[in-house]
Amino acid sequence: MLTTLHSKLLSLKNHPGFQRYASNTSWMMAEQILRIIAGLFVGIWVARYLGPEQFGLFSYVLAFTAIFGGVAKLGLDGIIVRELVNQPELSDTYLGTAFWLKVIGAFIVMALMALIVPFTSNDATTNLFIFIIAAGLIFQSFEVVEFYFQSQVQAKLVSICKVIQLVFSSIIKVYLVLTQAELIWFVLVATFDAFSLAASYLIAYKLKNNNLYFKFFEVKIAKSLIKDSWPLVFSSLVVMIYMRIDQIMIKEMMGEYEVGIYAAAVKISEAFYFIPGIITVSLFPAIINAKNISEKILEGRIQKLYSLLIWIGLSISIPVTIFNKEIINTLYGLAYADSAAIMAIHVWSSVFVFLGVAFGRILIVENKAIITLKRTVLGVILNVSLNFILIPLYGLIGAAIATLIAQLVANYMYDLLDKRVRKHWKLKTFAFFIPIKFMLRGVRS
Repeated sequence: MLTTLHSKLLSLKNHPGFQRYASNTSWMMAEQILRIIAGLFVGIWVARYLGPEQFGLFSYVLAFTAIFGGVAKLGLDGIIVRELVNQPELSDTYLGTAFWLKVIGAFIVMALMALIVPFTSNDATTNLFIFIIAAGLIFQSFEVVEFYFQSQVQAKLVSICKVIQLVFSSIIKVYLVLTQAELIWFVLVATFDAFSLAASYLIAYKLKNNNLYFKFFEVKIAKSLIKDSWPLVFSSLVVMIYMRIDQIMIKEMMGEYEVGIYAAAVKISEAFYFIPGIITVSLFPAIINAKNISEKILEGRIQKLYSLLIWIGLSISIPVTIFNKEIINTLYGLAYADSAAIMAIHVWSSVFVFLGVAFGRILIVENKAIITLKRTVLGVILNVSLNFILIPLYGLIGAAIATLIAQLVANYMYDLLDKRVRKHWKLKTFAFFIPIKFMLRGVRS
């Protein structure tokens, strides 16, 4: 049996397709590991320096802006990759059209924020911070370059761009802590991060001797992209709402100090959310190709993808729950001790978040993006409703429970309610029981 398994692993290792996708995934994984390390040594250092109250205000501003940032993306991410894979000869036109749509979307979102902010309880300083960070949404348009490299399964240049930006950002933050800078400087760094990443993307694209895509814009393609992506626009909005609304509601119902305590816990449990994104993005072209071959092959690859993500989620949640106090005390210090119990609950959301990331991409392949909207709307309704009920009763623990239930329903139980995706409920359920030796065969078997 061991001989057979060994021979299968060797065969998989030497498979050209596996080597290509493994290399692509390894570059993205390495970049994200460096990002986690930076988050642990720099981001947490910043949190300790600012203290729960100022860190809470900073987290609130980031959460508020992130909700609208999802809308500015216009739901084009997966769709552009799909079109670049299917129609590579039109890459410049698709990239240029997507770029200008995102620029327009950024300005529309900023105008919308200007209308909404006066109705909040924020003071002038908080609103200033919000709009400083919101300015970075314009530079978000340059991420179309990343979609191009994703479609080519060439993550190396994109990963290098992100590492360079991460290094500059980390150095600046360390300097700000050492010089005991005020909070506004950390806010400005957030906008600088968006600008520097956009600049590095542009340089990477030119290094491949590609034509600049700015001069391309096709109205017909723009209409087609908007038609396919509009459900994902609303889906992105509701996704960000039920991932960030808890921090906004905590500020309104409890205060900035409590936001800081909660945000510290969430920062740890969400540190692993890059994993399903990397795996799914890297294998997305393979899933698209599988649909063009046969339904059986497609379901086989989806099944293995679900299994892999579930087991990774469980392998993270269990130790974090067991060692929650040690993790918080070591990383944040005693000032954040109350974050431990929150993290022990919130981290279990990762299992269902992992499934949701993969499921969302698969729905794009199956041209069922409207389902993504429906399930996320259900999730946000549950999250907001449960927050209103559980926060007054259980405080920050209640907010963590609300998030966990919302993720469970939106990314798993919803499949039972909609017959169009009921087969995915079966695939996800069975994925909990697939032996690890089957997963070793790989998504690209």
